[in-house]
Amino acid sequence: MTYTLYIGNKRYSSWSMRPWVLLRALNVPFEEKLQMFKPGLRQPDFLAFSPSGKVPCLHDSSTSIVVWDSLAIFEYIAEANPSAWPAEAAARAFARCASAEMHSGFSAIRDECSMNVGLRIELGTASEALQRDIDRFNALFKEGLGKFGGPWLAGKEFTIVDAMFAPIASRCKTYGIVLEGEAMEYIGRLFEHPAVQEWVRDGIRETLREPSHEEDCLRGRKVLEDLSE
Repeated sequence: MTYTLYIGNKRYSSWSMRPWVLLRALNVPFEEKLQMFKPGLRQPDFLAFSPSGKVPCLHDSSTSIVVWDSLAIFEYIAEANPSAWPAEAAARAFARCASAEMHSGFSAIRDECSMNVGLRIELGTASEALQRDIDRFNALFKEGLGKFGGPWLAGKEFTIVDAMFAPIASRCKTYGIVLEGEAMEYIGRLFEHPAVQEWVRDGIRETLREPSHEEDCLRGRKVLEDLSE
């Protein structure tokens, strides 16, 4: 085992979830080091293992290489595990574009629907910005499934692009966001993937609550269910 993956709370950390789910899905051995968030936006203790002071961060003991961005971690994993990306060129290009779009875009769902695997929250009426993100999910998922035949976003195999959207599946569950037709079916399959379910179960079992993360999820909205109770 050469990989060590530093992650934040499984209850909250969507960026940590992505490479963790991919490594589990590919059956790549790694050591998990869970670092709980402390109150405040900055986590100075994280600088001990991450140059950016953020998670996730991957350490490879075989090369002494440290990789501190989620998309860069994916690319690093794929160098040793080519099946992390689709084998076919068109599917691979689509998967890379969709992954990059998730990495840099969809700001409304990130801002308005922070990840919390342990709660079910009444969203209410979606803002215009959030609805645009939802519309784009519908179009993007339908395009991938239609072009490459499913059941995963770029074909028959679970790859990086699916791991990139795993936190979206969690957010849809938490806030009751409903997509259209095959896009919603895909989100359901993604949420039920064994690696995603393992992460969610671990997050529900966490007992630590970080107040600012909890408040960001709630924003005065009604909690329909607390799965940790």
